[in-house]
Amino acid sequence: MSADVYERLREFMDTLPAGYPTTPTGVEMRILRKLFSPEEAELVVKLKNEPEEVSVIAARIGADEIELASNLEEMAQKGLIFRVRKGDIPLYQAYQFLVGLYEFQLKNLDKEFCEMFEEYLPFIGISFVSIKTPQLRVIPVDRAIGTALPVDTYDRARELVKQQDLLTVAECICRKEQKLLGKECDRPKETCFIFGDFGRFYLDNGMSRQITEEEAFKILDIAEESALVLRPSNDQKVEAICCCCSCCCPSLRYNKIANRPADLVLSHYYAKIDSDLCSACGVCIERCQIDAIKEGEDFSEIVDGRCIGCGLCVPTCPEEAISLVAKPGMEAPPIDFRETLKRIETERRAV
Repeated sequence: MSADVYERLREFMDTLPAGYPTTPTGVEMRILRKLFSPEEAELVVKLKNEPEEVSVIAARIGADEIELASNLEEMAQKGLIFRVRKGDIPLYQAYQFLVGLYEFQLKNLDKEFCEMFEEYLPFIGISFVSIKTPQLRVIPVDRAIGTALPVDTYDRARELVKQQDLLTVAECICRKEQKLLGKECDRPKETCFIFGDFGRFYLDNGMSRQITEEEAFKILDIAEESALVLRPSNDQKVEAICCCCSCCCPSLRYNKIANRPADLVLSHYYAKIDSDLCSACGVCIERCQIDAIKEGEDFSEIVDGRCIGCGLCVPTCPEEAISLVAKPGMEAPPIDFRETLKRIETERRAV
């Protein structure tokens, strides 16, 4: 087997939508060596970025179909590739690192991998800066949406839940990672909703559990009470809804230290404070995950360029002084996540 199989794997993964950039420290190669055996790495570079039946893959690469089926399923169970199902028939494909293989390691996280991931974050984060289409967006918590505010179905969490055929919930990988690094967060752990093909993948791999619509609504209530930001996949169909805190979520952590988080986070709304009603009680300041509100002389103030439109400040304001405002000229998200990834891939190639 070729000695440079991991370099070829890195180059291949860099062709996938979100990319897999090199670093001065070589941490990206250490991650690959930890996750993949040489044989697994060799197989991944032969897969396509679209789901295929085993028979099709076997015919293309000249492999024994029975042996290949076993190897692919084992790799899917390890979260090294992605599996979808067409009825009872499994289809396999190569998948990007973030959002993707990293999240698929939910069951396999250890401190070493978490440390390597944290080392890699700044480098892979930089690669996202030039991309116009984000993989995730922010939607308001339900109680922040008033009757006077026009909100599309794809920006209403409960409506997104209602339209799903399969509802599953998983432990938040970000809070699990921070716990392994000795930085445990006291917020709820089982708060990540996974739907559709991803929901089936998580369920089949023992990474999530199936829930009812009523259970999902209760988790959304808990998330809102715990001041968690709702971050669904950036599509109308929605494959997942993360419930994020800025102490654990990688992107919110980096957004929080930015000068203008609003320029980095896709949201269709922003908050405004009625100075005549505000009593400067400070509840909104405590609730905000992104330091978007500051204390003024007589009332609290929204800091220019910081609000990401999550709405966490709205329902707990005792004076009802805060409301959400729709941003003008915002476009609807892509129809599904595959379209989102296609846009990202096109944008990366244009850079």
